[in-house]
Amino acid sequence: MREKIKYFFSVNWIKTLYFNFKMFPFSVALQLPVYFYGKVAFRSLQGKITITAPIKRAMIGFGQSYEVFKSSKGTAELYLDGEITFNGYTQFGKDCLVYVSNNAKLEFGNMSSLGSNGKILCYHKITLGDYARIGFESQLMDTTAHQMINTNTQEKYPMFSPIAIGNFNYISNRVTILAKTKTPDYCSIASNSLCSKDYTSFGENILIGGIPATLIKENISRDWENEMVNMKKWLNIK
Repeated sequence: MREKIKYFFSVNWIKTLYFNFKMFPFSVALQLPVYFYGKVAFRSLQGKITITAPIKRAMIGFGQSYEVFKSSKGTAELYLDGEITFNGYTQFGKDCLVYVSNNAKLEFGNMSSLGSNGKILCYHKITLGDYARIGFESQLMDTTAHQMINTNTQEKYPMFSPIAIGNFNYISNRVTILAKTKTPDYCSIASNSLCSKDYTSFGENILIGGIPATLIKENISRDWENEMVNMKKWLNIK
């Protein structure tokens, strides 16, 4: 009972109710599929939310306390002018910043996550596969943010390129994932790495890392089979 009371008061009910009834049809909003925990600023909610999986209460948690560190600075922000698609349960840690520009598409696979103090800057398209677990203080950006040019020819370089993270990806803390990044299924990325290209040619069950990221080890994977049971038990709000 004590834990249930503690959980009840951890939910930001004002933001949770406002978001669900603004973004979803009434029948969906009643089920409250998205929960917000703690302080969060809605900078824009002009975009669209799509949930392709069966609707469950609190299946998407923004500010969810699922990591070792429990404190929050109260700096979480959501800017949604484009579209976010959820294909199942998804967790966002504390103090995450998520920006989805107009006409941009951000997609989360089932049991994907963004760790605390994580950042997503989506101007074009970012896709996370099922069980794509991203560690704290990591960031994904599919844009250079500012126009870059060739100073000899004045050619303008592309500002946007998609990011595609495969299924069952274990991405450690403080990883930067830039435009053009594409990872295979069962890929692990070491802490403090910088990813900016297609790594699928290395095959599955790999560890990459470094600045820039390169292949470190083959035939290695997080023990997903044994961890999935506990993840579903402790991370899915019933």
